[in-house]
Amino acid sequence: MKIEKNTVVSLRYKLTDAQNNIIEEPESPMVYLHGGYEGTFPKIETLLDGQDLGYEASIQLEPSEAFGEYDPELLKIEPRARFPEPLEIGMQFEGVPDAEEEGDADEVDDEPLIYTVTDVADSQVVLDGNHPLAGMALRFWVQVEDIRAATDQEIENRYPEGAEAFAFGMPSDNEDDADDLDDGEDELPIRSSPTLH
Repeated sequence: MKIEKNTVVSLRYKLTDAQNNIIEEPESPMVYLHGGYEGTFPKIETLLDGQDLGYEASIQLEPSEAFGEYDPELLKIEPRARFPEPLEIGMQFEGVPDAEEEGDADEVDDEPLIYTVTDVADSQVVLDGNHPLAGMALRFWVQVEDIRAATDQEIENRYPEGAEAFAFGMPSDNEDDADDLDDGEDELPIRSSPTLH
């Protein structure tokens, strides 16, 4: 079977930066629905289209083909009091912290931005709404491990059944974080499972 629209592809991959420093090399394969369902980057889909089991290749994605250019406007400084304790660098929060006050016109998508804590001071927190890999050229090594026809339900859902969501380069989730949110109404929701591609 060849990779074509509405096939489910299992893909081993290694992600490095332009200097070949390894960013991610997971043990389990990435599984996605092929054919424009946003399961992986369009340039990778184009590379894999029509390929067979065992196909292997390396490809470089420029920032515009991956996570976009770095946008300094997505850097925010917020009062530390708005956040749960303990607060650590790398924690992620969902939503634009000041959208209500400013009526942020940039947020037309249904999905709110994910902000990562990049610095913590006594009274302030620095948040970055850019993906951790924004502005970077990325190199992917990929190898096709499995190809199968998608089920009708997978096509309807636009996602393979039982596949884990991959979040290239995103910090690991800490499930204990969500328990810290019960007390404060003004605190921001902690992002529990980033699924950016």
